[in-house]
Amino acid sequence: MSSKRRNLRKMNNYPSLRLKPGKEKSLQRLHPWVFSGALAQDIKHTPEGEIVNIMDINGAYMATGYVQHGSIAVRALSFQQETIDSSFWIHTIEKSLMLRKTLGLFNNPNTNCYRLMHGEGDGIPGLIIDYYNGTAVIQCHTSGIYKQLPLIAEALQKVLGDSLKAIYNKSSETLHGTVENAVNSLIFGQPESNIVKENGVLFKVDWETGQKTGFFLDQRDNRQLLGQYAQGKSVLNTFAYTGGFSVYAMMNGATQVDSVDVSKNAIQLLEENMVMNKPDAGNHKGVATDTFSFFKDNDSLYDIVILDPPAFAKSVNARHNALMAYKRLAMEGLKKVNPGGLLFTFSCSQVVDSEMFNRTIFSAAIENGRNIKIIHRLTQGPDHPVNIFHPEGEYLKGLVLAVE
Repeated sequence: MSSKRRNLRKMNNYPSLRLKPGKEKSLQRLHPWVFSGALAQDIKHTPEGEIVNIMDINGAYMATGYVQHGSIAVRALSFQQETIDSSFWIHTIEKSLMLRKTLGLFNNPNTNCYRLMHGEGDGIPGLIIDYYNGTAVIQCHTSGIYKQLPLIAEALQKVLGDSLKAIYNKSSETLHGTVENAVNSLIFGQPESNIVKENGVLFKVDWETGQKTGFFLDQRDNRQLLGQYAQGKSVLNTFAYTGGFSVYAMMNGATQVDSVDVSKNAIQLLEENMVMNKPDAGNHKGVATDTFSFFKDNDSLYDIVILDPPAFAKSVNARHNALMAYKRLAMEGLKKVNPGGLLFTFSCSQVVDSEMFNRTIFSAAIENGRNIKIIHRLTQGPDHPVNIFHPEGEYLKGLVLAVE
């Protein structure tokens, strides 16, 4: 933020909350979360979403954010004492768009879908905005961000201009009942197409009923990496959803691709994506079943196996069971890899860090009894940035293993 803008925006009139002595250190390190135990007062009567200033015990300003009842009581939107208004949102989205321009994603004829706003990674906890070939899909993860939705939508229109054709609000699932009568809906314009291009590969995106915002943009670079290995290989893609990895494999010369997902709707859309890119893909098979059931009932071996499950743990309390599930999945997946083949294995559970995930896969490899080498360590794409002051934002972990 320029010094000129900072001076213009100082001294807002928001109510203040004070921290207990010594609890200001995380904010001094620019971490955006204030836990309930750090506050010197009870906020149960403070409305969710209310904008507040956080002060240290002596009354010195620390940050401006919004209240959310729960273990994380306040999420910081700014470390300058400014008003969270229309100009704030315009400036914020401009900064995020500038990064995507630096990454070569804006007006890219080969890739017209990307993440425009990635929560804490772009300085706005609770806000996700994905851009799909003219349609911006917004997910508000907190009531505080949901209350800002009209200003966010207005700012998107001003910043993106003619490149924005529609805005779709898909927040009802992520608000977890914290906002009454929250519904998914089109809030601006009319989408021109739900077909997007990623590295030249075409996909239909179902942002209305699909998972998350409709597509998993965070795996873009990892899908491209798979394509580099797919030539002449047989591939098993589990938890395939709408076929990101499957289509890349087939487009890059895989001899056989089997795609497994428990959702029949996902498999149907996967088949449409496959035909749209490779109409003669007779060597692709989509199977609508549970991945573990497929492992049990299928004796085939593959040159490349992909394990990309949904988050097995969404809270610390569920972490142990999640680690056991990742281990079991890795053990079963390794059994399906031909000698000399590759295993792509991922975790998107934020509460499972890289070290935990690596140890879990190591344990599975020990019990599998095969000689295994790590050849790649993978993470989310650069349009899903990690705020260096918020390392928890590095949620996607992946390993590519060579299996002898």
